Amino acid sequence: MILLTGGESMSRLFDLDWQLVADAVLMIIAIFFLFLIMSYFLFNPVRKMLNSRREKIHGELETAKQDMEEAQKLRGEYEAKLKNIDKEAEGILSEARKKALNNENQIIAQAKEEAARILERARVEAELERQKLSDDVKREIISVASLMASKVVAVSIDTTIQNQLIDETLKEMGDKTWLN
Repeated sequence: MILLTGGESMSRLFDLDWQLVADAVLMIIAIFFLFLIMSYFLFNPVRKMLNSRREKIHGELETAKQDMEEAQKLRGEYEAKLKNIDKEAEGILSEARKKALNNENQIIAQAKEEAARILERARVEAELERQKLSDDVKREIISVASLMASKVVAVSIDTTIQNQLIDETLKEMGDKTWLN
């Protein structure tokens, strides 16, 4: 210390003596050893904890990245499936339309067949009715012819001659007369 008092002179600048330097060096060495001990007991566990925390965060980031990639992949698959669902729905609708058209064509074909059967049956019935009318006309003509023949010939002609006359009359009229 510098004292500026009246009679003393300044002998040391900072008042350094060997004892102070030795105490300072010992203090520095003690602080260094304290730092090493603290480093071993305090800093290393903190470093280990920070490194494990860093590794955990890095692992979580990697997991998140993989999950994100998997999610993107699943999203792409779902979008492809949605597109395929639209295509499948269109295919199903197309198939349903084809089936409906086929059913419609089958129903029309069955209706035409039924109409043809009905027309054929009506034609056969008309032909049978015409035959029946033709037979009725023949019987009527035969009865009229026999009545005429009986009046003309009178009672003297026997039945064989009468039948012969009827057959001749029918032959003269011919088959075309019956069809009209």
